[in-house]
Amino acid sequence: MHVIAFPVCSAAVIRAIPFKKSLVPTPNSSTNVHHPKVLRYSATVGLSPRRDAETELEDKKYELLRVIQDTQRGLVTTADQRSSIEEALVSVEAFDAGEAIDLGELDGTWRLQYTSAPDVLILFESASRLPFFQVGQVFQKFECQDESNGGVVRNIVKWSIPSLLEEQEGATLLVSAKFSVVSSRNIYFQFEEIAFNKINISEELQALIAPAILPRSFISLQILQFIRAFKAEFPVRNPGRNSVGGLYYLSYLDRYMLLGRAVGGGGVFVFTRAQAIVL
Repeated sequence: MHVIAFPVCSAAVIRAIPFKKSLVPTPNSSTNVHHPKVLRYSATVGLSPRRDAETELEDKKYELLRVIQDTQRGLVTTADQRSSIEEALVSVEAFDAGEAIDLGELDGTWRLQYTSAPDVLILFESASRLPFFQVGQVFQKFECQDESNGGVVRNIVKWSIPSLLEEQEGATLLVSAKFSVVSSRNIYFQFEEIAFNKINISEELQALIAPAILPRSFISLQILQFIRAFKAEFPVRNPGRNSVGGLYYLSYLDRYMLLGRAVGGGGVFVFTRAQAIVL
């Protein structure tokens, strides 16, 4: 699994210039993922070349978010949509081409808005076909503040089993890796562990284990506590017992948006800044 090479959106940067609101992406009801409000604006008076370029960049970012908003994070796309998405990606990437990675800016939590990576899309496809499986939000959390050549990345997938676990947030799949900067735009991931934790059982299951109409016994309370504290961890190794790794190209990065490409045709990724997640 690639990191995401297995990483949508804070408001666009509002500059101190006159602007007007336009289209706001609508929630994606099929995946229960709410797209953030994005403001599109246009200059009304003369701008400096720098401000003009910033305005153009914000328009390109807005267009990228617009063309991906009805794809269910990449699960449902046509050939025309994929072509439009690639064109929008390249348009944004052109503004950041050649810039070195800023680890201070990369640090933090990012929400997945779109991907074409098969190893991630298979999760969404499974959830769409299996009535007993749900996939909620997908995040990528980088921990590299004050670092100069690498850090830790954690891929976070919220999932659930309806009726047994809480909707969308029933449990957490956590894939951890170390990463190192190998060039100005490339980082290498060395995966270390897959973990299942943060089990939040449904009210129905809690009532089955410890009915509300009866005094909760010591045993039933112990069962509930065990479930909530449960954590299963598995090291990531290939058949040769070596750590699995992957190369990831950061094609665009600013305070609000992260774009990446898994080297070797592993797919593209669109992330936007999210609130911090405590693990």
